Amino acid sequence: MKCPRCVQRIHRAAASCPHCGFTIADADANFGGDEVRLRSLHDSAGILRRGDRERVAAAMRQITRRYPQVFVAIYTGSVGELANLRQFGFWLLNRAAFEDVPVEMPNEAGILLTLDPESKAAGMVFGYLLDPYLEESDTFACLSRGHAYWLEGRYADGMVKCLQHLDGVLRKRSRQVRRDPESFVRKAAAPTQLKDLVQSIQAGHHHHPDASQDKNVEVAL
Repeated sequence: MKCPRCVQRIHRAAASCPHCGFTIADADANFGGDEVRLRSLHDSAGILRRGDRERVAAAMRQITRRYPQVFVAIYTGSVGELANLRQFGFWLLNRAAFEDVPVEMPNEAGILLTLDPESKAAGMVFGYLLDPYLEESDTFACLSRGHAYWLEGRYADGMVKCLQHLDGVLRKRSRQVRRDPESFVRKAAAPTQLKDLVQSIQAGHHHHPDASQDKNVEVAL
């Protein structure tokens, strides 16, 4: 993974960044150490209208229906400069309790899109359970799909495009997992939880019957 502060590569098991010393405690000092309760679609910036929210929420649900052991969250709000956005995304995915996500769903299986319209920046982080299936190039491509729309202030359109590309990436990985599941299992650091996630992604497009640490990617708008 990359350090959220200095963006140098570090080992995922490291307690702190060997380059700059960053820890989750530093993020807590900036953003708070208590659990944060919010819904998975949290528009603190107030950039989504009612119809927009419904379209974005539908795109989020589409991914969860296909892959019921993965969830998507979106946060909009002012967090300052781009460096703060990286740290904020890392912190929020570690500290948030998403009220509309099943309690048995760990944040390590989450994908978080953070958008700051004031500083014109967006970022995407994902939990370590998704390490075998997502690369930073994948999440950068997702952000790139929304980039032009966000520049024009069409935030909902950009979010939907971003999520649609993410859905396509997960579809592609599901096909790869079905062809060679063992290669994905070998990349996993948490075998028990990853076994369930592999089985979920192997299921491909089937709907669910009831239907920490993370990678960090960001772009300036």
